[in-house]
This record gives sequence, structure tokens and C-alpha cells, in this order.
Amino acid sequence: MSNNAASSSSSPTSPPSSPQTAAGGHLTLDAEALYRELLRGVRSMRGENHNDNTNTYLAGVASGGMWLAQRLQKDLGLAGEAGVLSSSLHRDDFASRGLASSTSSLLPFDVNGADILLLDDVLYTGRTVRAVINELYDYGRPARVRLAVLVDRGGRELPIEAAYAAARIALPANQSLSLARAEGSGAFSFEVKEA
Repeated sequence: MSNNAASSSSSPTSPPSSPQTAAGGHLTLDAEALYRELLRGVRSMRGENHNDNTNTYLAGVASGGMWLAQRLQKDLGLAGEAGVLSSSLHRDDFASRGLASSTSSLLPFDVNGADILLLDDVLYTGRTVRAVINELYDYGRPARVRLAVLVDRGGRELPIEAAYAAARIALPANQSLSLARAEGSGAFSFEVKEA
């Protein structure tokens, strides 16, 4: 994968591309370039509803998806705040993991009948997204829920796909990929760790 979003794809069926590795075997992904691609894709997805009576609301998965949703809310010039959804209470590993996230869900809009655009940083097995959708339905019954992600790394264990992914990569199962945010500037980067 190059350091630009040129090899990104919005089709959920496109094959994963191989990430480039830098010296020392580190994955090279430009998170800011991928964010710009995600912004373009989300703007297009929201445009699909322009003549529709349904309201589209952004909600991010804590924590990387939450950061994306908050920044998109601002960059798209949307009023109000983006929603935040925690997967903690609906995880299938809750018994062993407990309340791992300190972030609580907060949806500052009526979920019933809404078009929800769910944002996450990295889509992997699909288990976190499944838990977050369960959490969302605790708040009401949306008209539609779509998923947009910064990176789809494959490895799905559940039948969950992103409607839009800024990039699709192949990553070994022993590596984890997550979004990081700089304290002062808010700039995005990726952290790759050996599991």
C-alpha cells in the first residue's frame, strides 16, 4: 500500500492490497491521506440521502471510530455532536475482558427512524461492529445502519462488511493495527503491534 489514498477502494468486494513495508518491516500507511479519502467517501454517502426525508447521523466506535466521527462532524460542517458507541457491554468476550473501555455510549440524537453512519478505524473480525450494533439497538430502531472504515484488513469471522473503506490491506493475524491521535494537533497515525 502506498502512502497515498490512490489504492483505496469503496467497493466491499475489491481484493485486499498488500501493504508496503518500510525498513525494519514496519507497515507504512498515511493515516491523514486515508482520512481525506474517508471524508470524500462519507460526503458521497451522505449525498445519497439528499432528497430523502431521512436524517443521517454519524456515530463512532470508541475510540478510533469516535475520533473519526468527531473530526468528520466538524469537517462536514454538521450541527451538533457525533454519537459515540461502546462495544463493552455486548462483547462476546465480556466474561474474560470485562469493561475494558472507559468510554460510554452517547447518542445525542433520536435513533428511531434515523440513518446511522457508523465509523470505525479498523475493520477486522467484525465482532466489535456486531457488539456496537447491539448497543445501538438498545437506543432504538434506526431506519438504516451503514459502516464506513478507515482500513479494512480482512480476517472476517462474522458476515459484516463496510459500505465504504478508505483502504483495504492484508495484515498477518499476529499484528494489530489501530489509529492513534496526536495530543496537540489531533493528527492521525497508525500503530502496528505484534500480538
